[in-house]
Amino acid sequence: MSLRTLALALAPAAGLAAGTAGAQTAVIFGTNWVAQAEHGGYYQALADGTYAACGLDVTILPGGPQVNNRALLVAGRIDFYMGGPVGVLSAVQEGIPMVAVAADFQKDPQILMTHPGRVASFAEVSGLPQYFIGDEGFVTYFRWLEAAHGFDPARRVPYTFNPAPFVANPDSAQQGYVTSEPFAVQRAGGFMPDVWLLADQGYPAYSQLIVAMKETLERRPEVVRCFVEATSIGWANFLHGDNSAALAAIRRDNPDMTAEQLANSLDAIRRNGLVDSGDAATLGIGAMTALRWEAFAGLMAATGVIPPDLDHSRAYSLGFALSGASLPVLARLRGN
Repeated sequence: MSLRTLALALAPAAGLAAGTAGAQTAVIFGTNWVAQAEHGGYYQALADGTYAACGLDVTILPGGPQVNNRALLVAGRIDFYMGGPVGVLSAVQEGIPMVAVAADFQKDPQILMTHPGRVASFAEVSGLPQYFIGDEGFVTYFRWLEAAHGFDPARRVPYTFNPAPFVANPDSAQQGYVTSEPFAVQRAGGFMPDVWLLADQGYPAYSQLIVAMKETLERRPEVVRCFVEATSIGWANFLHGDNSAALAAIRRDNPDMTAEQLANSLDAIRRNGLVDSGDAATLGIGAMTALRWEAFAGLMAATGVIPPDLDHSRAYSLGFALSGASLPVLARLRGN
């Protein structure tokens, strides 16, 4: 670990002093949706000065239904983008030089929900008459559900991001994120659904990748390293330290976000180990491994999502996310 990284890691959880040596480097990071708890680590690193401490002046550009931050990354309008592994593999297939440099979620938050007690195990979900699955999910993780768990594509009903059909039909399952849809169903239907996290059923996808253009890695590796390491420290402090400033910043960027929803999402992130489980526990938040990428790419190839001869190693770089920058912070905040 570099001395600069160590200094960042051992700094107080809040109020980090901005670097004074020279001007800050402006960086724009595009998220995958409107501001929410799932973006907490980035807002934390911005709010408590962790990005500034290693020389970055970061702007968070929220995504949303009318925003295509992936296209802005390709066009050079932003520096980093929050993407998914299928998207990065597809970019390789299309000849677009996008590269994942960190995986801030070790577990994909994708779930299926069923009515309370309707099935006794995940193995029984495939036998339900209807599954509400969106178009994107139908051509990605549903291929895995079909191959590995016997789901019938004829039973799929397009999900329109309205929980009402699921709430009304006890013999159905619905897609969602563990951080969001169960809360929405509880509010709309008055019951807490049974939740099946696909990651806990064998789905090996990373999520919330930090993605950059290959040219950025080659020309500004110090900026990539700073952003990745500071983000990992931000996530450690957001999950286990004082996150009040980050939560306030999220609500400023998304006034429709309630304190109740933020608390529910944060609890789901912690409870399910989305950020700091698996390899992140020993290698640090944001960690990726070639073995995990190979497993996911092999699964996507076997189910026809990507070509079997695609060189998946071009989709990621392991040179930035394995410094363990977050580990001293996690140890201090957890008291070990």
